[in-house]
Amino acid sequence: MTDELELLQDWDADASPLTEPARAQARHRLLNTISRTERHPDRGPGRRRALRLATAGVVALLITGTAVLITTEGGAPDRAGTETPHLRSAAAVKVLEGAAVYAGRQETPVAPRGDQFIYSKRIIKETDRKTGEVKTFVDVNWDSVDGSKRSLTMERGNVIWEEPMKDGGSVWPPREWSKLATLPTDPEKLVPALISAGGTTDQSIDDLSGFDWFRAYFLLGELLKQPALPPGLRPAAYEALALVQGVEAIPDVKDSAGRTGVGIAYTGEGAQKGSYLIFDEESHEFLGFRSEGSTASGRTYVQLSHTVEWAIVDRLRQRP
Repeated sequence: MTDELELLQDWDADASPLTEPARAQARHRLLNTISRTERHPDRGPGRRRALRLATAGVVALLITGTAVLITTEGGAPDRAGTETPHLRSAAAVKVLEGAAVYAGRQETPVAPRGDQFIYSKRIIKETDRKTGEVKTFVDVNWDSVDGSKRSLTMERGNVIWEEPMKDGGSVWPPREWSKLATLPTDPEKLVPALISAGGTTDQSIDDLSGFDWFRAYFLLGELLKQPALPPGLRPAAYEALALVQGVEAIPDVKDSAGRTGVGIAYTGEGAQKGSYLIFDEESHEFLGFRSEGSTASGRTYVQLSHTVEWAIVDRLRQRP
């Protein structure tokens, strides 16, 4: 068997990092495939389902005082075509497992009726990277529980009416509570289920590699934006994030409410620079999201967001 320290040394020496164009291409492909196509399934091709197969053997190493988890076999090929190991920060795993425990303690039984709506209020703060100007948006949403009614969605203050799903149509995360309830609460089964279009699958988490891990991170992050989830699903999503190859902890980050926390970022293939989930340093409560973006005019900004309240209501525009 290859000596693990020798393998790590080889990886450090030979691995070539993704260029920004490569990262942008990966993000573009994912967002086109998932975000746009699935919200409008009749406007483009279906979700890519092909998975690259790999086998994984995991060992723990302690290197320069920082514990990491390293896959010693079956890593994703790098840009030179050789195989490289994946890394998971032990600090990130600790935060995510702590978040799962915290979420499990906070859960209360939720069973909305199909004719109801899930109301949520989210604060978004955008800081212009050049001028430092800060814009604040208050987005208020009403999502139909069973997807049979129009939903009202706000994105950065823009009002968007979401029409009921057509037969065969889908979005991610699913609008229908019944579909959310079918997602596995076993984290090792949840990740392959998300990759396989949110359904059941016989695939193992060990079958995933490369860009699949970015898809898993992205889809789990979108799932966690839902203010209400069936019992057991939120803790499972945090535990599933802890399994994602390429997650890393970033200390001393601020959320949109000014709270200091720990960022959990994805650093593998397709990673989006400056984007991460934020958790409380002590309790590991989930605080919000951070991302970086740009406008058509070339203006770049940092976006922070967090949900301030949510409730189950009987009609559109009703507030708790």
